[in-house]
Amino acid sequence: MSPNSAALTTATTPRLEVRTFPKASPARTWAWLAVVVLFAIVYLTSAVSPALQDDADSTHAEAAREMFVSGDYVTLHVNGVRYLEKAPLMYWMVATSYHLFGVNEFATRLPTTLAIFGLALLAMRWGRRAFGARAGVYAGLFVCTTAGYYLFTRILIPEAILSLLVACTLYCFLTALEYESRPWRWYAGYACLALAVLTKGLVALVVVGPAALSYLIVSGDWRRWREFHLPTGLLLFFAVATPWHVLAGLRNQNFFWFYFVNEHVLRFLGQRYPKDYNKLPAGLYWGLHLIWLFPWSAYLPVALRNLRSDLSAVKQVRWDDDPRSSFRARTKLMCWLWAGVVLTFFALSTNQEYYTFPAYLPLLLLVAGAIAQDEHSKNSRWLVPTTAVAAVLSLIAGGILIAGLWASRALPFVPDIGTLLAHHDLTSDTLSMAHMLDLTSQSFAALRLPAILAAVALIVGPSLALWMRLRRRNFAGTWVTACAMGLFLLAAHIALGRFEPYLGSKNLAQQISAKVTADDRVMIYGDQAFGSSLLFYLKRPIQLVNGRTTSMWFGSTYPDAPRIFLTDADLLEAWNSGPRVFLFVPAHQLARVDSLIAGEKHVVGESSGKVVYSNRP
Repeated sequence: MSPNSAALTTATTPRLEVRTFPKASPARTWAWLAVVVLFAIVYLTSAVSPALQDDADSTHAEAAREMFVSGDYVTLHVNGVRYLEKAPLMYWMVATSYHLFGVNEFATRLPTTLAIFGLALLAMRWGRRAFGARAGVYAGLFVCTTAGYYLFTRILIPEAILSLLVACTLYCFLTALEYESRPWRWYAGYACLALAVLTKGLVALVVVGPAALSYLIVSGDWRRWREFHLPTGLLLFFAVATPWHVLAGLRNQNFFWFYFVNEHVLRFLGQRYPKDYNKLPAGLYWGLHLIWLFPWSAYLPVALRNLRSDLSAVKQVRWDDDPRSSFRARTKLMCWLWAGVVLTFFALSTNQEYYTFPAYLPLLLLVAGAIAQDEHSKNSRWLVPTTAVAAVLSLIAGGILIAGLWASRALPFVPDIGTLLAHHDLTSDTLSMAHMLDLTSQSFAALRLPAILAAVALIVGPSLALWMRLRRRNFAGTWVTACAMGLFLLAAHIALGRFEPYLGSKNLAQQISAKVTADDRVMIYGDQAFGSSLLFYLKRPIQLVNGRTTSMWFGSTYPDAPRIFLTDADLLEAWNSGPRVFLFVPAHQLARVDSLIAGEKHVVGESSGKVVYSNRP
């Protein structure tokens, strides 16, 4: 009987439900606990600080705060203006966090932090089931110490939550195929997919749909379509995903065009209005993944060497004959297709670096399985060379940090690092992490402690790991790499604290708060994104001078939009009469404002080139 014909008989012959992973040893249990501890050290300690950044970080936090204050869980608002471009689940979670812990940085970051923890737990369970206990530990370890996961959860964006829900969906579907007598797994998958749609719209379907369909075609499991519980599963999916969309459409005219056409179709085509997104050059798009997956990207060759066999091996095993080998083969096939769909789709679309966040987990699972397999093999020729490459690259990076520290050895510490940075405007519109390119030798004077910690992590960790692999102490070598990366991420957290005045405006908000009264007016000159953290920390409406742009544009077209959009003429009229005005001016608008307001201006606060003026002492 062929594998496909055997699959068709499962309706009358129940499949044996065999555990596909052995019971964990005490040593492995301690390893799992160590992964949890490492996660807590890296992620929980950095959830409290630094302050929220301007632009997306505090804009999204403000949307959740206004939801929390108003009780409107259907229509998002920012600065009192309808904010209809985003799906609501992340904002529901953050607003709930505000109910529990108050409005603060920790409560803002808690949902995405928990999403990473969920990814680590899922990675450990999936890796263990597919590749064994050691691979399960490694998969969780890699999630906790991958650079991209950490960097892109420093901003309040839904990618971590989306990635967890997409991963849960595919895991539920894959295990549902393994255990026919457990239909709840299908329904759990449909529910997770619906929640993923509520997290970031139709992109969830774009990821899961092609990945799952490709898997079913290649594996031949499409013949088992009667087991998929499609009618009731789709009913559950629509029951979860539809109500918010219907309510949002009923309460907000033209919502469906703006949300589905403008924010999905036109954004993919690069024709979204207003245009405030770009497309990374192809070489940069692909090459940056070596950084986002660092340090485990160095081991991608170990996984890639078996790509062809991984894509075809699933046809050579059967669930009934060897459940564990079958699940391993099917996991590899699913992970390659899953990562391939995400990377290919966003290579064609407009993109930011973090858009491919959902592809990290399948790649890390593959790497964890490959490393664990090679560590058990006595004839492996891959681990030592790849570890050597990682060590060399880390030594180079550590050497650059030491050179920067040496160049700044005689310079005094400057609290405001923004005054020491270069500014590359050409890159800032393309890279969300472009401020990292603004570092100068002088700025190392403000980064001595994190630079020293990072240099130690980069120089000692990978080199020690290489030495251990040469002595065939592979498990310890992998852990040394992970712990060194944990130290590196703690250094990154300290560095982000040094960047706080440059990336956000909390200190300026505090200076305004000390002087402002209920009758005074607070304004931002230009786009709200340049000072959006003022909204979150001042907790009051802010008027925008020439700021009817980007995320504020569509909401401003509604008749109930607050009168916060001003012109230069309105600013001058308010400046010369009426109540006191506090005007926040980003650095790139200072020359224009100084020429516009020729009269008296009082400086309330200044930080990293940003200035708050007032028309009165």
